[in-house]
Amino acid sequence: MADADPTAGLWSWCASERLEAVHVRTAVSGALRLPVATLDAPVDGAVLCDVWHVGGEFPTLIECFLAPGDVAEATIASAVSVRLGADLLLPDDTLNPTRYVLAEPDGTLRAVHVEEVETDDGTERSHLRPCTGDDPDCARGPGCGRSRWKPAPTPERPAAA
Repeated sequence: MADADPTAGLWSWCASERLEAVHVRTAVSGALRLPVATLDAPVDGAVLCDVWHVGGEFPTLIECFLAPGDVAEATIASAVSVRLGADLLLPDDTLNPTRYVLAEPDGTLRAVHVEEVETDDGTERSHLRPCTGDDPDCARGPGCGRSRWKPAPTPERPAAA
């Protein structure tokens, strides 16, 4: 979860573009200022980063193992998004299965909802929309209003009364 447990050591993100693994690892390394290695060639003191592809609007899945506990996940995801020039989704601090934090290439972090479909290759995500507090998925799962990442009303979707 984004910043809820800084000692978890696992970050699971997905990117809005089909990105090469080497570019993802370079961006993570630059944001962390730490070495980043692959799972099949670990290096002492390095963050391990696995990258693979699925379908959907967020086709690049990224998992970072042994992530440092002294930095906020959302901060690093935002920096990686800027470096890659692509949106990243990361889990938020609710138990709502459709809700994520979106890190945008301009550094913005905001709450969103997505649709998910499980496949043999991994979870495909699509139909990105802002978390407004009035979205049907806000009512379906717990916590949107209690999250650190508050729902943001838009002209098309005003906040729930």
